[in-house]
Amino acid sequence: NGSIGSIVKLSGNGDEVHRNSDKQTEQRLGITPMEEMSKDAEIKKMQSQLSKLKLESKLRRNLASEIEKQKQIALFAQSVAQEKTKELEVLSLQLAKYLPPQLYHSIFSGEKQVNIASTKKPMTIFFSDLVGFTALSDKMASDDLTNMLNFYLTEMSSIALDFGGTIDKYIGDAVMIFFGDPHSRGVAEDAINCVAMAVKMQRRMMELTQEWEARFGLSRPLQMRIGINSGICTVGNFGSESRLDYTVIGGAVNLASRLEGLSRPNGILLSDHTYNLVHNEVLCHDRKSVRVKGIGDDIVTYQVAECARMIPPGL
Repeated sequence: NGSIGSIVKLSGNGDEVHRNSDKQTEQRLGITPMEEMSKDAEIKKMQSQLSKLKLESKLRRNLASEIEKQKQIALFAQSVAQEKTKELEVLSLQLAKYLPPQLYHSIFSGEKQVNIASTKKPMTIFFSDLVGFTALSDKMASDDLTNMLNFYLTEMSSIALDFGGTIDKYIGDAVMIFFGDPHSRGVAEDAINCVAMAVKMQRRMMELTQEWEARFGLSRPLQMRIGINSGICTVGNFGSESRLDYTVIGGAVNLASRLEGLSRPNGILLSDHTYNLVHNEVLCHDRKSVRVKGIGDDIVTYQVAECARMIPPGL
C-alpha cells in the first residue's frame, strides 16, 4: 500500500508538472488562454470576410457580364430599330408619291383618319388636258411618250403645289386638282388661287415651246386647255374597306370637266360661279352661254385673259 500511494502521488505530481510546464510555455510565448480564444475568433472573422469578399467579387463579375450582355442586346435592338426606321422612311416616301402632299401630311400627323367618310363643302375644281394627245400617243415610242408625259406632269404639278392645290388624280394626260380641302383659305381665296395657278400653268406651257421639239422631237408644241368651276362638292374617302380614294364628287365636279372639254387650246374657261368669286382679281372676256351635256340650263362662261395675283399671299 505504501508503494501504490507513492505511485499515485508521483502520478499526481506528474500532471501538476505538465500543467506547470504548459503555463511556463504560455508565459514564455506571452499567450494567455483569453488571447488564444480571441485569436481564433479573429481568424474565423477574417475567413468570413474573405468568403464574403470572394462572393461579392463573383457577383460583380456576374453582374458585369450580365450588364455587358444586356448592353449588346440593347445595341442590337437599337440597330434593328434604326434599320426598320430607315425602311419605314423609304416606304413612306414611296407612299407619299401616291398621295397628295396635303393628304399625306394630314394622315401621318394624325389629323385625318383613314376611313370611309365624306363631307359637303364649297370648293373650286380644276381640270386640264392636252389637245390632240391621244393621236400623239399612238405615234410615239413608249419610252419617249413616258418621258414626255412625266416631264409635263411634273412641271404642272410643281405649280399646283406652289399654289396650294390638292392634286386629285392623273388620267393619262388629264389632271384633276381641287382647292378647299383638306385645307382652305376661304371660298374666294381658294378660287383666286386656282385661277392664278391655271394662268401660271399656261405661261409655263408657252415657256416650254422650244422644249417639246428639242427634248421630245415633237413637230409642234403641246397645247393645254383648262376648265374651272366652283360649287358645293362632296369630298372625302370613297371606295371599299380594302382600298380608298380621296376625291371630290358632285355636279360641280362634272361641270368643271365639261368646261375643260369646251375650252379653247391654251385657254382657261370659267363658270359664272367661279367668275363671281374672282372677278376683282381676274380679267375675263368672251362672256357667253353654252349648253353642257347633262345640265338642263345654259351655263354662262368666261375666258380668262389675265390674273392680277400670280403669287398668292402666304403660299
